[in-house]
Amino acid sequence: MPKKSSKETDNERLERQRLTSLINSMADAVIAVDKQCKVVLYNGATLNILDVNNINAGISLSTLLEPIDTDNQPFDIVDFVKNTKRPTTNRDLRLKYADGSTINLYISIAPVHLGYGEQGQRGYVLLIRDITREKSIEEERDEFISVVSHELRTPIAIAEGNISNAEFISEKTGDISEVRRALKEAHIQVLFLADMINDLSTLSRAERGKLELDVEPINVHDLLNELLSGFTPEAEAKGISVNIVIDPKLELLQSSQMYVREILQNLITNAIKYTHRGQVTIDAVQQSKGARFIVKDTGIGISKADQDRVFDKFFRSEDYRTREANGSGLGLYVTIKLIKLIHAEIILESELNKGSTFTLDVPNLKTT
Repeated sequence: MPKKSSKETDNERLERQRLTSLINSMADAVIAVDKQCKVVLYNGATLNILDVNNINAGISLSTLLEPIDTDNQPFDIVDFVKNTKRPTTNRDLRLKYADGSTINLYISIAPVHLGYGEQGQRGYVLLIRDITREKSIEEERDEFISVVSHELRTPIAIAEGNISNAEFISEKTGDISEVRRALKEAHIQVLFLADMINDLSTLSRAERGKLELDVEPINVHDLLNELLSGFTPEAEAKGISVNIVIDPKLELLQSSQMYVREILQNLITNAIKYTHRGQVTIDAVQQSKGARFIVKDTGIGISKADQDRVFDKFFRSEDYRTREANGSGLGLYVTIKLIKLIHAEIILESELNKGSTFTLDVPNLKTT
């Protein structure tokens, strides 16, 4: 019998070593506590998650882990653990560090025996994971669905209403001018939807790192004149002028023609959209290592508070004049993604009711 007991003790010791090795190999924090919620065991990842150098055996869990809830109020983790009768998870708590930063926590709690066999002490095992990035992705996804569904609903409703109206008029009165008017308005909304889909497609590829950078010589004179011819009808319809001023010494620019074009298109589109009188001017000048583009308008301008957020995803100013114009809040966010991709820099200067100026410096890139 003593030999058997000695052999069982060796097996238990071996199993304990294996268990300890397994726990320490885990990327998630693991904390075992007794019935009084005193720490019995923890792994190395716990130190990282809790941002501490060591943990004293027997320390209370309430001293070690002090989470806060969604209202930034202290959460009684000990009470939560002691009332756990079956495996439970929580994804709504956060941990605040000494420097003021916070992380989102996933906490799994399971009542267990902390020893071997029926004689083992009862307690709880907590598995803790930093899910800050996951939470951020979830929030962005929810915001994306909410904003896009809202932005899609309006143009679809307007287009559908105008098409229905055109059908009704053609059947009842045959007034061709009214039919044309309704179809024109529906066409405008369809074009808006197409632009949004293009922005979403570019954004999707940018965020997945799927955008490719093809460097080629760009004739800035030809590019800007082509853009001018495309934007002139829209500007004339609003009674504003679009002018380009190109440095005659400007040489070929080595960059991605596709992305430089899209960046300038987005900047010019916004300039025209938010300018009700006056003009939009596009300057292009030679730089020592590339070219500088200046898109200046005499539009409604951007407040200082909004200037810090104008390149954020889905951002749209609360200014009623901005809300009057269709927009998904994606154009400038996609623009800043492309700007970073071609290693360019942009500076915004604006004042309410006095217009905005976007200065874009595009460097020459080496061809691969």
